Order: sequence, then structure tokens, then C-alpha cells
Amino acid sequence: MQRRRIWGWWFFDWASQPYSTLLLTFVFSVYFADVAKHHFMTIGASSTLAGAQAQALWGYGLSISGLVIAALAPVLGAIADTSGRRMPWIWLFSGIYVFGATGLWLLMPEQPALIQAVILFGIGLIGMEFATIFTNALLPGLAPRSETGRISGSGYAFGYLGGVVALVIMLAAFQETPTGRTLVGLEPLFGLDAAQREGTRFVGPFVALWYIVFMVPFFLWVKEPPGPRAPIRLRVALLDLWLLLRSLRHRRSLASWLGSSMLSRDALNALYGFGGVYAGTVLGWPVFLVGVFGVISAIAAAIISWLGGRADRRWGPRPVIIACTLALILVCMTIVGMDRQSLYGMALPRAPLLAGLHAPDLIFFACGVLIGGAGGALQAASRTMMVRHTTEERATEGFGLYALSGKATAFLAPFLIATVTDLTGDQRIGISPLIVMFLLALVLLGWVRPEGEARQ
Repeated sequence: MQRRRIWGWWFFDWASQPYSTLLLTFVFSVYFADVAKHHFMTIGASSTLAGAQAQALWGYGLSISGLVIAALAPVLGAIADTSGRRMPWIWLFSGIYVFGATGLWLLMPEQPALIQAVILFGIGLIGMEFATIFTNALLPGLAPRSETGRISGSGYAFGYLGGVVALVIMLAAFQETPTGRTLVGLEPLFGLDAAQREGTRFVGPFVALWYIVFMVPFFLWVKEPPGPRAPIRLRVALLDLWLLLRSLRHRRSLASWLGSSMLSRDALNALYGFGGVYAGTVLGWPVFLVGVFGVISAIAAAIISWLGGRADRRWGPRPVIIACTLALILVCMTIVGMDRQSLYGMALPRAPLLAGLHAPDLIFFACGVLIGGAGGALQAASRTMMVRHTTEERATEGFGLYALSGKATAFLAPFLIATVTDLTGDQRIGISPLIVMFLLALVLLGWVRPEGEARQ
């Protein structure tokens, strides 16, 4: 029975990962950037300025979503813990997820409703993030503490595998290439019109349907943990939250961990959110090539997340977090210094090197492997580290704080990228604030106890 419950919990990662893989990173974000760039060019902007304006608009949208998540995440966690109910919240935010994802179909290639698309994307993202808070809070009750690292890592690996499968189906069956056919040469299914980019626009409804289908095992096999139930008392919940926040003054390890994870996960999410935009507007990749890039990245994430879970069980989460953060710093430094012609001023070969791909393309594919692999292992190990700083009874509140730490500055990385991009008119330089954020995260990690805190 407990094994089935663990599998059900893993199915949330399988069901929800396509929002990040297909919408945030590899398909919709690139389509949005392509449509937005074309729109800004038609109203008079140069190609470079139009790309920067598209990236800035996407960044401001992610910033606003991050502010909403940061403001409400810890409050919702405290309410859930005081009431003893978590599953109704997962149902509610699942519905918000599905609504936001489905609405992305409405972004037309001509005369695009860009603001509407950003709002709908933000609604779905908020639903995903809030549902994740409550599912993460179930982790401490699934197994002994010694096994949470393995379970967390395997959950992320299973989720990334789901992202790979969903992305492959999207590329093979729906998303049109410049020829009007899918990557395997088929007409987009269901009679979708390639001329109106309906195959690509279907990514939103497809992600929503995927979530609906694969959340069935979760809701069948994962039941509400036993314990007392109480009516929702907002005042009591807010008082508990306030006391917890005040206690951080005397809990240096937890406070340092929340600060470190706040910076590293914010920077990582910005990499996810802007990687596809960078590939489409700086390197000039078509949407389908970004999709192939996504498959490779997600496969790397699945494998390395699984290996990271094993490393976590053997050495603990902190060494895994350090190694992954260093890898992501390397990625950011590469992105800042590379364009189609050179890498930090050194000319790159002009001739194709492999399968028609040039040196910048291959370098960015390598970056994708690191983003996917290091990012997946970092998130899995971070989830384990949070378990070491909370208890099963206060897990939702703890993971609400964890979500706050990941979103309190969630507006900051996209805002810095958008602002620096606006000021410089250069998308590559716009990525540079992420390097500083990852370095600060490593500094704060020095005050985090490897074994977390005793029960408090």
C-alpha cells in the first residue's frame, strides 16, 4: 500500500512537469518570443530591439506571477497545516493549472494578444506552483528520512521522463516545422492548420489534457494523511506563520538555507524561462529545433536526477547542491559570452560541424544537458534539504516557506534580466545577473548544516 502511495506521489511530477518542459522552456515560450518579435518588427523595431522587447515582456510577466506566488505561498501553507487538509487545495490549484494552460491556444500568430497570453500563462504557472507546495508537503510522510533523498530524486527523474515523453509526442504528432509537417513528416493531427500555427498552439491544451489524465493515479492512490481536521482559521494560521518567521532569527541553518535556495532556484527558473527565448532570438533556432533541444535536455535531467538521488542518499543533499550550482554558473558564463560568430571574442568555425549544426548550436546543446541535468538534481536535493529542516506535522507550512524562498525574489531574476536587456539592448548581457545570484547562493550555503535541524 505504501509503495503504491509513493508511485501516486511520483505521478504528480509526471503529470505537472510538461508545464515547465513544454510551456515554460521549450515550446510555448519560444513560440511566444517568435510571435512577439515579429509583432514588434511589424510596428517598426529592428530585429535586435524586437527580440529584446519580446524577452523583456516575457520577463515582466514572469515577475508578476512570481510576486503573487511569493505573497500567498506561506499563507496557504499555514492555513493547510492548521486545518489538517491538503488534498482539497491540490484539487483547486489543479483546476487553475488546467484553465491557464488551455487558454494559451488563443495566442494567434497574427495580431497576437500578447498581454492576454502572458496573463494566462501566469495563471497556469501559479496553479502549478501552489499545487506543488501541497504535494511536496506529503513527502515527509512517505518514508523514513534516510529514504527521502532517493524518493525525491526518483520523483524528479520520473517527472522529467514524463516531460520527455510529452515533448516527443508534441514534436511528432502536432507541432509543425517550416515545411508544414511535424518533425517525423506527418500532417498535424486532428486537422490542425499549420498555416495558423495551430499545431504549435495546441501545446497549451495538450499540457492540460496530459495533466488531467495522469493526475488520476495521484488522486486514487494518495490519500489525505491521518490526523485531526479543523475549520480554516485565517487568524490562527497567520499567527503561526508569524511565529515561524520570527523563529528564523534563532535558526541560522534554516534561515541560511531559505536564503540560498531563494537565490539558486530563482536563477534556475530564469534559466528555464529564458533558455528557449535565447535560442530562438539570439541563435535563430526555429521552434521545432528548440523542441529537439528540449528532448535532449529532459533526458539528461531524468538520468542525472535519478543519479543525484542516489548521491543524495550516500553523501547528503549539500554536496549535490554545490556541484549542480557550479555547473549552472558555467552555463550562464557560456551564454553571456556566445553569439552566432564567437565565444568571448574567439571566432567560431563557420562551417557546420555535426548534422548541419554549427559550433554555437552544439555548445548550446551541451548547455542544455547541464541545465536539465544540474537543474533537476538541484531541485531534488533542495527538496530533501527542506525535509531535514521541517517535521511531518508542519510540512505544508515549511514547504510554503520553501516556496516563498523560491518565489520571494522570483520577480527579481526576470526583472533584472528584463531591465538589463532593456538598458543594454543585448539579450546575452541580460543573462549576467544570474551568475551573481548563483554565487551568492553558494556563499549562504556555507551556514547550512548538512543534517538540517533537530525537531523544533
